Amino acid sequence: MIELFLGIVIVFIVGVLAVSVLFREEIQATFERDPAATNFFEVVLTYSGLHALIFHRVAHRLYLWKIPFFPRWISQVARSLTGIEIHPGAKIGKRFFIDHGMGVVIGETTEIGDDVTLYQGVTLGGTGKERGKRHPTLGNNVVVGTGAKVLGNIKVGDNVQIGANAVVVRDIPSDSTVVGVPGRVVQTAGKKFPGINLDHTNLPDPITQALERLQHEIDSIEHHMKEWRKGAEK
Repeated sequence: MIELFLGIVIVFIVGVLAVSVLFREEIQATFERDPAATNFFEVVLTYSGLHALIFHRVAHRLYLWKIPFFPRWISQVARSLTGIEIHPGAKIGKRFFIDHGMGVVIGETTEIGDDVTLYQGVTLGGTGKERGKRHPTLGNNVVVGTGAKVLGNIKVGDNVQIGANAVVVRDIPSDSTVVGVPGRVVQTAGKKFPGINLDHTNLPDPITQALERLQHEIDSIEHHMKEWRKGAEK
């Protein structure tokens, strides 16, 4: 009994050490992007986004080796344990971070660059029944807000922020901010983000801005009409 307990402890320690070495950059990214992360063991043992990524790295390697069944089985086990579904075929870059992660879905032909952050409920999905490349490609330093959907074989450039609950179905240029349904670009090149900007909810609304400009023009016209009428009466 003691030998079994010691064996479990040794396996646990070796596993933690292996994760700390192989996923050092992802663990560091967790501390940088999540203010709730307080210590190493908390991140390694309780963060479902990191767990899902560990499962995916194994499944993806088996997928590349063209081993049948097991890659998809591993991804489904990960889904059951973490609430995050990542197809084994998806390509994911360095320092990838999923915050909370429940309900995140990443499709088979998705390609994700470095320093990408996803929040809970994000879908990187396909459209229709076509084969081949049917899922999005995300560049580097992309933040996808809570509940956002990025659908189809589209390209999202570097340094892009996608607001919460946005639905993106068209290509997005680099250094942009996207909000709304369907997704609309409200900020483009010229204002690059100095780092990973995690404020994916406090974003401008282009429709509200357009209505405000229209109201301002109406107010200006009404003012000039009143002045003209006063002059005409005199």
